[in-house]
Amino acid sequence: MKLVPLFMRSRLFATMSALDSAKKSAAIKAVDLHVQNNTVVGVGSGSTVVYAVERLAERVKSEKLNIQCIPTSFQARQLIIQHRLPITDLEVNPKLDVCIDGADEVDCNLTLIKGGGGCLLQEKIVASCSKELIIIADYTKNSQKLGDQYKKGIPIEVVPMAYVPIKTQIENLFGGTVELRMAKAKAGPVVTDNGNFILDWKNFQQDYDWEDVNKKLSLIPGVVETGLFIKIAKKAYFGLADGSVKEQV
Repeated sequence: MKLVPLFMRSRLFATMSALDSAKKSAAIKAVDLHVQNNTVVGVGSGSTVVYAVERLAERVKSEKLNIQCIPTSFQARQLIIQHRLPITDLEVNPKLDVCIDGADEVDCNLTLIKGGGGCLLQEKIVASCSKELIIIADYTKNSQKLGDQYKKGIPIEVVPMAYVPIKTQIENLFGGTVELRMAKAKAGPVVTDNGNFILDWKNFQQDYDWEDVNKKLSLIPGVVETGLFIKIAKKAYFGLADGSVKEQV
């Protein structure tokens, strides 16, 4: 086993601590500013959302808030249940007051890459039903252009039987490389909550008209949804290393 020098371990833990603190700061500010009594809240997915759910639970307990939560994934549902928050769905509440979610990257126009955790389809559905989508993230997700910092690609959820022709069409249309996302804890590809595969489009040009790209991707037969969220987010909160929070609209 390779040993990590003590000074490197200390630096690693400090960095992780700073990131966690940044995520928590962003989550708390968003929940405090955008969740009031009698609110239907969409609960997103990812590591930053964990802190948002914790804050929701604190406020429900201390302020006796009446809220209803709609999850965007299996993970979000388990978080809601774990914190004993009221849970509902789109059949009962098809219109939400707010959805609080994370992002893999946010550019200067509030265009998002989402889906690193594989939950992009349900995240986009819930966001589209919400009066406002509020993004919470740490400072490493704040970019001028998509692809500046996030190098894992744009996720695209696809019907399993079509993943090879879709991969070929995307590479022919836009260049770059498209990879089938493979699972880490099982043999074979990642399977989404909806039973689909995920393709990750990497090494793309950064100066695309993303709205046009998203439309063209969505027209490819077998594409279920893309991880491009365009003109959906109302505001983003980025937790900074010093504990402060940067807002972007």
